[in-house]
Amino acid sequence: QVQLVESGGGLVQAGGSLRLSCAASGHTFNNQALGWFRQAPGKERDFVASISRSGRSTSYADSVKGRFTISRDNAKNTVYLQMNSLNPEDTAVYYCAAARGFLGNPEGVASLYDHWGQGTQVTVSS
Repeated sequence: QVQLVESGGGLVQAGGSLRLSCAASGHTFNNQALGWFRQAPGKERDFVASISRSGRSTSYADSVKGRFTISRDNAKNTVYLQMNSLNPEDTAVYYCAAARGFLGNPEGVASLYDHWGQGTQVTVSS
């Protein structure tokens, strides 16, 4: 069983930055493709970014391209989401997800992810 624990959320002013972390345990970390999704109040959960097992392939939602960067440290069993130039539309609960054993980059296909974290709140004030 894979366990994912997100951290790093909080309140930030528009234009600011945050770095989210997701620590994974319970399964060989480098055998998991990983992703970040977010859900704003009253909206569906949306894809944000994903990264392949090796880290060589990354994908981003159009809304965050050029502002967010996903990375992973297989030695620390952790995936990161660096978020810059934040705006109020980025306010949401951010979820880490793992696609155990998936070859390649699962991108925004939520059904390919079989483990999810509990989420961390990010609030961007104007």
